[in-house]
Amino acid sequence: MKVNNQKGFTLIELVLVITILGILAVAALPNFIDVSTDAAEASRDGVAGAVREGVALYRANDLVVNGPPGSYPTDAQMSPNSGQATTTNLLFTGVIQGGLADGSWTNNADGTYTYSNGTVSTIFTYAPAAGTFNE
Repeated sequence: MKVNNQKGFTLIELVLVITILGILAVAALPNFIDVSTDAAEASRDGVAGAVREGVALYRANDLVVNGPPGSYPTDAQMSPNSGQATTTNLLFTGVIQGGLADGSWTNNADGTYTYSNGTVSTIFTYAPAAGTFNE
């Protein structure tokens, strides 16, 4: 009598494992497709938060230097140039050190700023009297 002591997986076992991995990959794929959209939104929200904090720091500095009541930056102090942000046309130079060169942002020259990720545009409005920067 011959005893077969070969070790390994059968073809059916391998096909079954590959099928299960394929099903798991298909189930997880939608979660990874939205990552770029989420990243663009996080970038937009990060810049908006930095601008808000920059406005608050501008006012705090003005309170220290000039005393109460303190003032917020004007539209011209926020971004002296209108148009799309580039390396030669930086936006938010009055409130973000070094300014912003991200081409997704545009200064509309009327106190509004547009963020566009290529699909969706969001308009933010700066109100210098209150120091707010909101959608």
